[in-house]
Amino acid sequence: MAKKQTKVITRRKKFLPVEIPSINTKVELLANNTEELENKTLKLDLTRQLKGKSVEGTFKVILEKEKPVAIPIKIRLMPYFIRRMIRKRISYVEDSFSTPSQNSLIKVKPFLITRKRVSKAVRKTLRNKAKNWLEDYLKERTDEEIFNDILGNRLQKPLSLVLKKTYPLSLCEIRLIEITRPLEKSEIPEIKERKISLEPIRRKEKDGPIEEGLDQMAEIEQSRIKQAEKEIQETQGEAENKAEEIQETKKKSVKEEIEEAKKALKKPKKKEDEKETKSKEKENKE
Repeated sequence: MAKKQTKVITRRKKFLPVEIPSINTKVELLANNTEELENKTLKLDLTRQLKGKSVEGTFKVILEKEKPVAIPIKIRLMPYFIRRMIRKRISYVEDSFSTPSQNSLIKVKPFLITRKRVSKAVRKTLRNKAKNWLEDYLKERTDEEIFNDILGNRLQKPLSLVLKKTYPLSLCEIRLIEITRPLEKSEIPEIKERKISLEPIRRKEKDGPIEEGLDQMAEIEQSRIKQAEKEIQETQGEAENKAEEIQETKKKSVKEEIEEAKKALKKPKKKEDEKETKSKEKENKE
């Protein structure tokens, strides 16, 4: 008896569009249907969207009205970007702590770079001030607002202005922010009045969150360009001064040579005069 052959029907996976509202882009993922995409994570390089700031974002796919949407759960500043920012004769301050928001418990790692080298006491005050400010800021906002403000640089700018009163900074960034777990109702902090308001920083127009942010990288580059221009001007001035000194020394050397030659010409005449006077004296004696 011949055995019956069973056919296995396999469905081809399709590229399904997934919206990422925090950066205003769409991504296509392979799946049979939208239900398979739920709770999947994807990593994206956000360097182009943030105008050169090297950031890696981790997003989680959820279903909103049967449509897949990716929400950020982790933002990490790349290590090579931090290495590029560090210079000689500076001090850096870093910290790591967990604090609640209105939705979940968030792990935060701020990273600060001072303009010059500072003492341990100044670094400690900067670390404590940054921690207190971030705790007050995060407990008043939802996860979506926090991640959008970090991507739009609306969190870093006011923080740097607050810390500037202690000591001016050349870089103020969030090295890592990550959602660790959702909060229960009893753990959610109460909001009476918002201590930190970012309304003057936000624009009235409804632009993308990344376009609204102030580009801190551009400020750093401008300061570097200014320093380079100053150094070029100083070197040019030094070169001009050296050229003038060389010309003056050359003029002096020429003058000295002429005077020495004149003196050399005058000396033989004196000797001849002395010889003539001596010969005349001898003749007179005879």
